[in-house]
This record gives sequence, C-alpha cells and structure tokens, in this order.
Amino acid sequence: MVDQSTALPVLSLWCGGYTSPTGTAPGISALGRAPGAAEPASVTAVVAGSPSFMAAHPTLSLIYAVLEVDGTVQAFRRVAETALEPIGAEWPAGPAACHVFVDPEGRFLVVTCWGDGAVLFYELDADGVIVSRQSAAAATDPYPGADRQSRAHATALLPDGRILTTDLGFDILRVWRVEPTGSATAGTGLILTQELPLGAGTGPRHLTVHPSGHVYVVTEYSIEAIVIGQDSDGILDVRGRIPATIAGAQSTDSAAEISLNEAGTRVYVTVRGSNRLSTLEVQNEGARLELIGDVDCGGNWPRHHLQLGEWLFVANQLSNEVSVFSLDPSSGLPSSPVGSIPVGSPSCLIPRRPQ
Repeated sequence: MVDQSTALPVLSLWCGGYTSPTGTAPGISALGRAPGAAEPASVTAVVAGSPSFMAAHPTLSLIYAVLEVDGTVQAFRRVAETALEPIGAEWPAGPAACHVFVDPEGRFLVVTCWGDGAVLFYELDADGVIVSRQSAAAATDPYPGADRQSRAHATALLPDGRILTTDLGFDILRVWRVEPTGSATAGTGLILTQELPLGAGTGPRHLTVHPSGHVYVVTEYSIEAIVIGQDSDGILDVRGRIPATIAGAQSTDSAAEISLNEAGTRVYVTVRGSNRLSTLEVQNEGARLELIGDVDCGGNWPRHHLQLGEWLFVANQLSNEVSVFSLDPSSGLPSSPVGSIPVGSPSCLIPRRPQ
C-alpha cells in the first residue's frame, strides 16, 4: 500500500466528469492535497450536467466546459480557491458536444460535437464571456458507405495559427483558417482549407502539436499514433503511423488521449479496454515516433490524462479515480502508480492555477 501522504504531489486540478444518469460526478470537482494533509481530497467546485471536457482561459480566472448530455457550452468563473460559478449564458452547441478549445489569445472557442459532427466557433469578449456562435462547414466523407456518420471530436492549433479538428466518424483531419471580426468574411469564424483522409476505419480522436509543426493524432479504432507533416505551402500529409501500444491492440480496446511533454521529447497515449498508458519517443526533430514503454494505467477506462512537471495524472472514468504516476527524469517513462485520488466518473483534467 502506497503512503499517499508522502508519495503524492501537492497538486491543484479541476476535474470534469459524467453526472447522473451516465456517471457519478457532481459536476466540476477541485482536486488537491494541501501541504501536510493526510491524503488528497476532491470537493465539488460547481454542479453542472456532465462537463466532460474543459479548457482554461489563457489570462482570466475562467474555464469553459462542454456539458455533453445537454449539448451546450458554459463559461465558469473562479470565485474561491476551490469554487466556480457560471458566468454568462449556457450556449447551445450540438448533440454530445465532447471537446472545447480556447484560443491562446482568448478571442474565441471551438467546440466539436460527436453526435452530429458539428464544428462550432464562439467569439469571446474582453471579459471572456461568450457573445456569438457560428457553425463551420460540414465534413465530407471520403469513404462513403452505409452507417457512416460525421463525428467531430477534438481541436488543436498549428504554430502558424491554423486550427485543426478531427472527425472520428469520417476518418479525416480538417484544417481551418480563422477569420477575425471585421474581415471580408466576418461572421463565418472558420474557413475550411483542407480535409486530410487518414484511412477508413481509423477513427482519429485526439491530437497534439509538436513545436516543429508536426501533428500527432491518436486513432480510437485502429489504436495508432499517426504523424502528420506539411509541405512548404502548408498542405498537411501523413508522414508515418505506428501502433499506439507495444503489446498491440485487443479487440475491446479504444484509444483515448494523446499528449506531448513540456520538452517535446515524449508522447503519452492512453488506451481504454486493456487500460494502458504508453510512452513514445519523439525523434528526427518531431518527424518520427517510436514506442518505448507500456504500463497499466492504474484503473479502468482511462479517458484523459495530464502531465504537470514530473507527474502524470490519468482520469480513470469507470473506476472513479485519478491515478498518479511519477515520471523518470531521464527516460520520461512513468512508474507504477504512486497513488490515486477518488473522484466520480472523471473525464477531463486541467491545472487549477493560483488565483
């Protein structure tokens, strides 16, 4: 048994999760272990309906959450160390809104919807409040067939300011140009510039961007890590793909999250089903990935994970806990879990910055 009072770091996290009837989360929770405390604690920060994914405003004490069951997006303001309150209206999104991205300059949000494939653009005012909503162009299926449905799933930002979104149902990566207010096409928000097919049945889910501009996409169905590059004109193409785990995928597996460490040298992938956390080494200045290790994720159904310094936190949705790993400073490989934090149906973790 791990002595959590000494093994776990002093931490401050916001945790979103699935509420009744699909889960046991209260809404958004504040996770933390204060200095000298006997064990980590989870307290309800705000009651909300299935805040399954969150993102923080870059400068203000605000976070944004998609309320997946309601199909909406809501801004929350921090009012105490571990407390939030809604600010502004709860804006409509789409069925099973599953991801929210905040522009690094705090100008807009992008929300993606699993239910109908919608990609939505929301402008923010100077106070971080949502003030408008526009729908981006619908996806085109490059592999038409029976029972295929567009399912937009995640958003990321290229170094040159373009937006990327995944479509898990149509197996494509989509590239967008942001049109600011006052431009010739004002009001459109996002202008589609490319759709990149990744292979029928792959299921591109989440993605992360290396400082070199290479993009790493994890595929939910084929359980792969795909490396995307771009030519001198900014056109994206597939540069390589490898299995996301050393042991290989099982029939009940589905990949979940992919992240890049702060140094840009390691990529971490979580796989639900066999419940693994994989480590990949970044090579050739971002152009190549190589698997270097797998460990058990410390719980059941690892939906999301977050690295902070020498620690990595895994949100295990079905075992109602966040597992904590220490990372080897030289190899970047995670240990076995050093402890866990009980919390209902966790689905997303973001840092809780000092007020």
